Amino acid sequence: MTRLAQVFDELRAAGRKAVIPFVTAGDPDLESTAKLLEALAGIGCPILELGIPYSDPIADGPVIQASYTRALDRGVRLNQIWPMVREVTRRISSPIVIMCSMAIVHRVGVSRFFQQAIDAGACGAIIPDLLLEELPAVAEEAEKYRFPLVQLVTPTTPRPRAVQIAKASRGFLYYVSVTGITGERQQLPVELVQNVAWLRSQTDLPIAIGFGISSPEHVRMLAPVADGLIVGSAIVRRLERCSAGQIDQVLPEVLGFVRSLIDAADSKSGSGAGPSDTAGAADRACSISKNTPQ
Repeated sequence: MTRLAQVFDELRAAGRKAVIPFVTAGDPDLESTAKLLEALAGIGCPILELGIPYSDPIADGPVIQASYTRALDRGVRLNQIWPMVREVTRRISSPIVIMCSMAIVHRVGVSRFFQQAIDAGACGAIIPDLLLEELPAVAEEAEKYRFPLVQLVTPTTPRPRAVQIAKASRGFLYYVSVTGITGERQQLPVELVQNVAWLRSQTDLPIAIGFGISSPEHVRMLAPVADGLIVGSAIVRRLERCSAGQIDQVLPEVLGFVRSLIDAADSKSGSGAGPSDTAGAADRACSISKNTPQ
């Protein structure tokens, strides 16, 4: 059993859902990233997602793109990130999942990239621009290392293709909540809950929902049908005004925000999502959509 599978099994046994924060490696600096990861693990985030800065991100919105640019402008590179991850994973039990462009993986070499990630203590990877047609060769290398390769399903993914992707995913399945790029949103699509409920009927994998989740209300809406809620832009935005070496200035605000999401997830957690859970979550989605100012 991989560490990711173990964590989700433990959460299910406890009737809890995972709030999974995303942070950019090296924004505002690698020392701050390490401190932030440790603090997030310390307040109860069971899984952490770490973005590897890339100059041409595929699915990331302006907030995360800007964080990548800040990190790259400060000279942050992959060979500096791995030692930081190694030090952090020695001190925390929460697994770290890497979010990385396939261009970086190709540049390093697929096998070498997975070996470097494992040596650093990472417990899985998300490669958003890895096409299903290119997946078999990359997944074969990941399987050699027993390194989970998390796949993404979007609202526009045809259902037969979504089933294929779910079968290929390892660790968990990442459901993209909205069509488009990452970023905070005031409302989420009403059909999101039904889409995730259908996907759950097609796979035994844990399902984590990401893109656009930015408030306790979103978490309460989605927790009944999700195993995990991934939050990125709403966290990264709170780091924009933070200079290198000044993480302590914004850390209380970031941790307070994430605690509010954890509390919201715990308030709506359950051992599973039945029809009544799905219907109730759909009603809440409609209510949020109708009552949120645009």
